[in-house]
Amino acid sequence: MTSFGDLPLPPAFLRTGRRKKVSAPAPGGISPARVTAVPAVPPAPTPLAGSVPGQGAGPAGMFRYRRPVVLVVDDEESYRQALVAGLGHEGFAVEVAADGHEAMRQFHRLRPDLVLLDVMLPDQSGVELCQRMRAVAPVPIIMVTARDSEVDVVVGLEVGASDYVAKPFRLRELVARMRAVLRRGPITQMPRDEVLSEGPVRLDQARREVSVHGRPVELSRKEFDMLALLMAQPGQVVTREWCIDQLWWDQDLADSRTLDTHVKRLRRKLEPDPANPRHIVTVRGVGFRFEP
Repeated sequence: MTSFGDLPLPPAFLRTGRRKKVSAPAPGGISPARVTAVPAVPPAPTPLAGSVPGQGAGPAGMFRYRRPVVLVVDDEESYRQALVAGLGHEGFAVEVAADGHEAMRQFHRLRPDLVLLDVMLPDQSGVELCQRMRAVAPVPIIMVTARDSEVDVVVGLEVGASDYVAKPFRLRELVARMRAVLRRGPITQMPRDEVLSEGPVRLDQARREVSVHGRPVELSRKEFDMLALLMAQPGQVVTREWCIDQLWWDQDLADSRTLDTHVKRLRRKLEPDPANPRHIVTVRGVGFRFEP
């Protein structure tokens, strides 16, 4: 069993997907826990032709939201397996590499949102690999290693690392640091000149502005992201699970009424008759669909 500090990951932990609440034991005894089965990755809208794995953009600037992609570079298989399980449980899409050569190949293929990089690799120094990666793309890198001396920390940060975590570490601490790094920049990179226009609704991603029939509409951050997610696939159903995983990937959103609340607010701001929506249509039991 591999553990991060004092937080062990049992074999049953090796399951990805969103966290579900487990029923509490009945008073006076222990009853089997019932967990609603869900797919590891919720059904997604039809992938955009020509899109690059690990990137949100496709042809003509179209995009789709996704989980943040993390590349784990570590020569210890036990750590790789535990991180795949633990980070997958926290809502990340995890890819792994065991050495520097494989890491660079994966880095070029995926263009991940974040890299967890071990300093001690069998074929090259993690510090050197960090420099090579940052020369290709400004992807945040967290150095993960058993070497925690002040010199190692300084060298890692000077060559471009965003943060530094020493083994053994607690999974919760690592996840908190990862989310803090990701909050410094957008997870889904949107083209600066991308404008979605469907019917009377116009959405400018770069300026984060929305208008209906030329009239500006003020939306919250989550409302804007929800509308962009739907307008990116006009006429196609976007499942409730997919919406939650893409917009609340960093939270344990057990109550989907939060999603319904945002949809109701959107309708009040966009629809001529919110009680009989024309643009944001509910597909009962499945999700939502945007109609021009």
